[in-house]
Amino acid sequence: MAEDLIIATNVNKEAQYQSLIPQIKALIDGEDDQIANLANIAAALKEQFKWFWVGFYLVKGDELVLGPFQGPVACTRINKGKGVCGASWQQDKTLIVPDVDAFPGHIACASASRSEIVLPLHKGNEVIGVLDVDSEHLAHFDDVDARYLQQIINLLNG
Repeated sequence: MAEDLIIATNVNKEAQYQSLIPQIKALIDGEDDQIANLANIAAALKEQFKWFWVGFYLVKGDELVLGPFQGPVACTRINKGKGVCGASWQQDKTLIVPDVDAFPGHIACASASRSEIVLPLHKGNEVIGVLDVDSEHLAHFDDVDARYLQQIINLLNG
């Protein structure tokens, strides 16, 4: 596939995801390098949705370590259970945070971040990382984002 995305505009969020997911699938099909695939997924999501920050943290020992991302510089290491990313890893579940300032123990990598969604990545039953998406708007993420972002993560296992 050509490395150009067709960006869906003037359509609702679901239609944007429905347009983007097959393109992401085509980008990563046949590529077995995880870093390359994570990088392209982060770039595609950032380009389509214009989110403040989108990227991955990967489990290395007892920490999450910054992986491929798009956006301003970020925290490099996050301990298990700390912040939204560490909590998602520890709890092995998707977390939607409408107001990061109200999240106990939130790690403010960027003060402009106002809301966040984090989804765990798995290899078998083990969490190997998280997808972290930040918005500069309050309450920006919902169950629609959770459902479609999970579909994108599932492509990594396919």
